[in-house]
Amino acid sequence: MELTKTVKIQIKLAAESDGDLLRQAMEQYRLACDDTSHYVFNNGLVLNTTKLQSALYRDLRTKFRLKAQMAQSVLRNVTARYKTVRTQLKQKPYRYQDEDGEWQTQTKDLTWLWYPIQFRRPQLDLVRNRDWAIRKNGSFSLNTLDRRITVWPVLNHWLDYFDGTWKLGTAKVLARGGKWFLHISAAKEVPDYEQKQTAHVVGLDRGLRFLGTAYDESGQTTFYSGAKILAKRRRFKKLRAQLQAKGTKSAKRVLKRINQRENGWMTDINHQLSKALVDRYGSDTLFVLEDLTNVRFATEKVAKDRRYEQVSWAFYQLEQFLTYKAAAVGSHVLKVSAQYTSQRCPHCGKISKQQRDHQQHEYRCVCGFRSNDDRAGAMNIQELGRRWLNGTAKPKYTK
Repeated sequence: MELTKTVKIQIKLAAESDGDLLRQAMEQYRLACDDTSHYVFNNGLVLNTTKLQSALYRDLRTKFRLKAQMAQSVLRNVTARYKTVRTQLKQKPYRYQDEDGEWQTQTKDLTWLWYPIQFRRPQLDLVRNRDWAIRKNGSFSLNTLDRRITVWPVLNHWLDYFDGTWKLGTAKVLARGGKWFLHISAAKEVPDYEQKQTAHVVGLDRGLRFLGTAYDESGQTTFYSGAKILAKRRRFKKLRAQLQAKGTKSAKRVLKRINQRENGWMTDINHQLSKALVDRYGSDTLFVLEDLTNVRFATEKVAKDRRYEQVSWAFYQLEQFLTYKAAAVGSHVLKVSAQYTSQRCPHCGKISKQQRDHQQHEYRCVCGFRSNDDRAGAMNIQELGRRWLNGTAKPKYTK
């Protein structure tokens, strides 16, 4: 299989004039993407790059002063975005109850909801060895509309991706919080995961009180507390509310920095947790997670002042980080149905909402089983992974 990731490198510029050149190129690239997007939308969603090149390439070069590869990147970028949205709209699942009261999932075609994709954030895509390259002295050469510039990496954490085993692709130039970054796509072939190599099966329940609760085949449970993280997010929330109440331009600038800071901090926490899981269980581990796609977290039963925390943690990001970190060491992430994992008794299989006490964070079953509710969820998830591994039929449970 191909392992892909984005290598994020902070860079420093040699002169302020280089920053002006990058900002100019990023804005022209953004305008070109936006212009191309409206052409695609107004001409029957034509997504053939050959036809688009014939119709738009010359204008992209003259109207926006883009270099040849930059113009090609605009066409690829816009068509890729539209194809992604089209796939999402065609495969949009929705849930309904059948005659027996069981929840079913079907795919609904929502392509009629098309609207022009807008490009609001300045960015610049550079093709490797044409518009960007790394030099022997460790610096990067980047192309702009006027000339090439030299930038230097701030840290050296990226060096392992330039050892020849990774295939490097497009570099995206971004500016955030007064700092400059290169996001470089990297791909590497790793052996496909086979069921027979599994040495550990770990069920992972994700939440807020515990960001992760891991239960393995030996009956061991590991809790990754989220108490301090939850408290810090509430401080962010309170600070944002104060800034929004002010409503001044200065407050809005600070609000933007606060949002960027919180997002960066959340990303770092997810990196730490996924790394801790991979380091603990190592190679040949099957990590089993609930498939949270299109799962709506019920907020009507959550206190109003806690609803933001309930729905806004980046659970999917954690899944992404764990997926590629596990693949890098020869492990695998399996997603299973989230239905009843928090309501099912891991011992007898009985399903009942009343058996879970949200206030005491405890699961109590009439059969006598009693445990922490997050642990019970992780046990159910681990069992689904074990059954997938053994190839046994989907288990039947009683309500």
